Amino acid sequence: MTEGRVHRRLAAILAADVAGYSRLMGLDEVGTARTLREHRKVTDALVAKHGGRLVKTMGDGVLLEFPSVVDAVECAVAVQAVMAERNQGITEDRRMLFRIGVNLGDILIEGDDILGDGVNIAARLEGIAEPGGICISSSAYDQVRGKVVVAFTDLGEQRLKNIDRPVRAYAAKQSDCRATVAPSLLPSQLEVRKPLPLPDKPSIAVLPFQNMSGDPEQEYFADGVVEDIITALSRFKSLFVIARNSSFTYKGKAVDIKQVGRELGVRYVLEGSVRKSAGRVRITGQLIDSATGAHVWADRFDGKLEDVFELQDQVTASVLGQLMTHVQIAEIERANQKPTANLDAYDCYWKGLAEHWKFTKSSHEAALAFFLQAIDFDPGFASAYAFAALIYSARKHNRWMVDVAQETADGARLARRAIELGQTDETAQCCGGSVLAYLAGEVEFAAECIRRRIAMR
Repeated sequence: MTEGRVHRRLAAILAADVAGYSRLMGLDEVGTARTLREHRKVTDALVAKHGGRLVKTMGDGVLLEFPSVVDAVECAVAVQAVMAERNQGITEDRRMLFRIGVNLGDILIEGDDILGDGVNIAARLEGIAEPGGICISSSAYDQVRGKVVVAFTDLGEQRLKNIDRPVRAYAAKQSDCRATVAPSLLPSQLEVRKPLPLPDKPSIAVLPFQNMSGDPEQEYFADGVVEDIITALSRFKSLFVIARNSSFTYKGKAVDIKQVGRELGVRYVLEGSVRKSAGRVRITGQLIDSATGAHVWADRFDGKLEDVFELQDQVTASVLGQLMTHVQIAEIERANQKPTANLDAYDCYWKGLAEHWKFTKSSHEAALAFFLQAIDFDPGFASAYAFAALIYSARKHNRWMVDVAQETADGARLARRAIELGQTDETAQCCGGSVLAYLAGEVEFAAECIRRRIAMR
């Protein structure tokens, strides 16, 4: 009897997505979607050339299968080389950079789809790859070693989400956010990565804080604290702050602060940890001079869970005190404004953002539920309306809508409410405006909202 037999085979799996795709869509949805289509015409030809098969697309991500892991890695290198060339002349904030993960493993066959740990590991490796980089498993590395002209760095054992055992990983060495290959393959890109020049004002990157709660489900809370600190710091025009998308590429990695400073072009780096337990919160932080590695400031902030906003303000004020003693009191008060005073709404909001950043259909459904719950807790929470609206925009872009007319109307309604409530909320104005342009075609009004947001900087 074979009708119930599960079909398996050994295959090389390649998973890829666009780093910071949501940010790019926020800047220019139509242009970003068009650029991705143009890039895929080129990369699809490379996949075919190397004998790969497109299994499926998932928004900005793709899943590919190759009969040979050597072909898979060579294809990955070729794709990154082409992307590096196509990104030349484009400003850094507009570049489209792929992250690629490659694994050699056993897969389950279900029609044209493939499933199993072999696929999951490739997807998780893609998640830890640098923008413009390639990350492969040890099973793939053992087969390609000495057969491809690529230099790899051993990343050691990696704990990957929902994978029950550590996976040893290797990364293609990087140069200016592009995969480094042998001179015969990419002669124009072998220059040593030069440190980015420091801006002419105090500059800082806030790295993801460690979640010290002992509960992986609290990861969203630690990320939320960091994002609030980044937002508060970025309100100061006299301070250069690295965006969340760039600083969060270091999440879960052991970092060299001096290297971070060189790669991001900042003089100072803030790192720390968050512990949430039994109704109390502890936030620790340390400010480091990236040029020398010296600690400029370190402190610990303890309080009740309902005091979390005040603790974040204390961290922000302490950092600013070290960097900018001339900051005006009025600016400090403006930076300390919070999107909501309701802790339950705040908690749901950051749970929603944690799901939103995963960029999958199921995670976006979960995110929408969290954002709507945040609105229930605080009907005046403009940012929650804005991100709920943004979910509908993503659903339309990825063709995930079930009732197109109803969901389009819901998204537009939420966007209008966000704009109405958040007259001084940058997120509400920007996200709400972009959603109205995309879902409702209200381009002129959307442009006015975005101009209003720019005027807040």
